[in-house]
This record gives sequence, C-alpha cells and structure tokens, in this order.
Amino acid sequence: MSRTFFTWSVFVLGLACLMELPAVTDAAERAPNIVFILADDLGYSELGSYGQQKIKTPNLDQLAKDGMRLTDFYCGNAVCAPSRCVLLTGKHGGHAYIRDNGDPGQMLPETKALGAEYPGQNPIPDEEVTIAEMLKQKGYATAAIGKWGLGHFGTTGDPNKQGFDLFYGFNCQRHAHNHYPKYLWRNREKQVQPGNDRTLHGETYSQDQFRDVAIEFIEANADKPFFLYLPFAVPHLSIQVPNEDLKEYADMKEDDYEHHGYLKHPQPHAGYAAMITHMDRDIGAILDTIEKKGLTDNTVVMFSSDNGPTYDRLGGSDSDFFASANGFKGLKGSLYEGGIRVPLIVKWPGHVKPDTVSDRPAAFYDLMPTFAEIAGVKTPEGIDGISLLPTLLGKEQKQRDYLYWEFRAYGGQQAVRMGDWKAIRQNMMRPKVPGAGKLELYNLKSDPGESKDVAAEHPDIVAKAEAAMKEAHTTSELFRIPMLDGKK
Repeated sequence: MSRTFFTWSVFVLGLACLMELPAVTDAAERAPNIVFILADDLGYSELGSYGQQKIKTPNLDQLAKDGMRLTDFYCGNAVCAPSRCVLLTGKHGGHAYIRDNGDPGQMLPETKALGAEYPGQNPIPDEEVTIAEMLKQKGYATAAIGKWGLGHFGTTGDPNKQGFDLFYGFNCQRHAHNHYPKYLWRNREKQVQPGNDRTLHGETYSQDQFRDVAIEFIEANADKPFFLYLPFAVPHLSIQVPNEDLKEYADMKEDDYEHHGYLKHPQPHAGYAAMITHMDRDIGAILDTIEKKGLTDNTVVMFSSDNGPTYDRLGGSDSDFFASANGFKGLKGSLYEGGIRVPLIVKWPGHVKPDTVSDRPAAFYDLMPTFAEIAGVKTPEGIDGISLLPTLLGKEQKQRDYLYWEFRAYGGQQAVRMGDWKAIRQNMMRPKVPGAGKLELYNLKSDPGESKDVAAEHPDIVAKAEAAMKEAHTTSELFRIPMLDGKK
C-alpha cells in the first residue's frame, strides 16, 4: 500500500466519521418531542384498552400496549374550558384562572376586524404561563391544532400570545359544535373549508384537516424539538362523520329516543362510534409520520380526554349504550368519577416500559411539571402539579396529600381525592336545596361507583377533606362561589 493511498484513506475515513458525528451528537443532546392528544368529551371506557366493547380503537389500543396506561388519572375540570386551563397552566381548579365555561360578553374591535363570528371564551391573562411558553425556553417549535377555548385572537388568551407558533382550528368552542365548518382559523387567518355550509354533511371534515396540518407540522419541524398539542373536537357533539365511516358500524343497534340539542344524526350510535374510530385512524396516521421521520424513539406521545362523556342522550349521544363511563357515577359536568376520571396513555420508547399499568392518582395539572422534567426546563412558579416522570419510568414517585377540583356550574361542586378516599360537595350554588354543600365521602377502592356515602362513619377523614378543600380554594372574582367566598 502506498503512503499516498494510506493517507488518502485515513482522510476519507476521518471525514466520514466527522460527517456522522453531528447526527449522533444531535440525537443525544436534543430534547424529546412531546405530542399530547386530547379528545373532547371522550368517556373513560370508550377505548378498547379501557374496556370498550363496541367502538374500535386499534391504534390507541396499540399505543397502550407500547406504553403505560394510567387507570386513576383525572382531567382538570368537568367541562371544556376550565379543564384546558388546568392542563396548560399546571394549576388545579382552586387556583386556575378559568374555572367555568363562559365568554367575555363583548368582542374586542381587534377580534371583530379579523372577521370573527363567535365570541370566544374568557381569555387567560398575560401573566399565566402555558406549557408552550415554558417549552419555548428550550427552543421547542409549538403548535395547537383543534379546539382552543381560552380566548379569541386579539385578547390576552390568543394562542399566538400564549406560546404557540401555530394555531389551526376552532378558536371558540361554539364554533366547534359543527365538524363541517365554513372556515377554520390558521393563526389569525380565516381559511374557507370547501363544500361546507355548517349542516350535517359537507366535503371537508375538520378532523381530517387537523390530521393533515399535524402531519405538516411534524414534517416541517423534524429537525428540532417540538410540542404538538392536539385538542381534537371529536367526539364532542354534533354527531357528524363522513358517510363511508358508517359502513363499519352498519349493523349497530339504534334505539328510538327524543332528540334535543345539536344536529340530529340518522344513526346516532353508529355515527358516534364512527367518529371515535375515525379519530383513532387519524392518530395512527400521525404516529406513522413520526415513525417515517425517524422520530419515534425521541418522541413522547400521550393521549387523554378533557372530561367525561355526554349525558341525557343530548344530541343523540348515548353514554349508557356504550358504557362510556365504566360504571362510574356522574357524566360530563359532574365532579363524581364519571365526569372527571379519564384515560391517559403514555408512550416513550426506551423510557416507558411497554404494556404497563399504573394506578397512581394524578391529574392534568401534573403534566406541566412532567413535560418540564422531560424537556429539562424550569417550571413556572406557583403551579400545583408534581412531575409524573418517576411513575412513567417505573421509579418511586413523590407522594401527595390530595387532588382537588372545584366547579361552580351544574349546581356548584367541590371535590378532593386523598389516597382511596373521595370527598365531594354538591349544590353549592343552590343554598336553598336541602343538604346543599354537605360533604359526602366514598372509598374508591371498595366503592368505585360512589354509591355509599360513609361520611358519618369517618369524621376524621371528613375533617381532613374539609381542611384540604379550604386550603386549595382561592377566591376568583370571575367565578365566585358565594358559599365559599361570600356574596359580592
């Protein structure tokens, strides 16, 4: 071998090694991507992995096999906006800024100038720090695709002012009550949805748009860490789905019922099931994109729901037919288990052991500190959550005293979970109702359906629950509860 050839070979080999080094270094140093998928009004047991027998969810069931399934996980509140506020700001219902649905009453001139037709919800203020703002400290690209519900464009709750580079979808929750909208928002631009007139059927299904824009976002940001928040509008009413999806459930039994609220679907059972299966299929397409881009091993994927399933056959929904709440007491709007206990599936290859289950109680406000620890950033001051990363990694988890919720709507409610104990107070906004505000106590281990109030038998536990409720609650001028805060 000549010296010239040897020198040239060493040079080429060294150059090849140098060309490979940055990719290895980048993979080692790059913060994990985080994808959080949020269904809308999906019940605890509306996934196969959580016991569903009638609705097919193969992709989410596979996600559970590939990761961890949490059985005692809770949303932030019993309806949309306050639950999302808890999720994004890491504060429970006694400290969160938004504690109920509602709109500000008047639309700002800046919002009107954009052509907004719906008022949007009460906005979160500038001083609230969201998960997206927190992760941008680490250089994350951020997107929220689906339903927002925390303030319209031009307000302090504008998603682009709350840390999201891209928002696509429904800003106002009322706008999201039809899945074939005339337009969707891309940041502050209204984008017409072809073939839609906001009736039962149309040409452009919003859920498909959310899938496609999510895939575009992943492909555009594959070379940097990203936070992809997917607050889908499915399966919230109205029941709407492309007709071809109904074929899978053509034999599903339909019952006579008296329709009220939202658009009427001719096959509400089949339509509802098909909506969830359609969403599941879209999630599969998103996961396939992550895999094709070589990002699976460095991407944390989570799936949950914003609150429990719908009640009273509203809009054709039928939580009894699907056993949507797993036999738990209460549905959407209630702080009983059926209104707030939701699925949480977590996949992170090489970190979260596949096909595992945790029964550790946790809630939406724990996700902000969990994401912070995963990304290696500091959490904002004043949050209520604790990181669940030890649980996800199969390690010893810090113990907590209690989980807390409050909700002034649906009669006015407070709830606290302490280990296996669950305490709840009802009718706090209805002081003339007999027993208003009386504390009920249940042992969830022996009575998960909250059927036997044992408060009289455990005065010591009642005292602890009352102390926790008092400690956790702070007065909100926007969402006062007179029984706790006095009359204004």
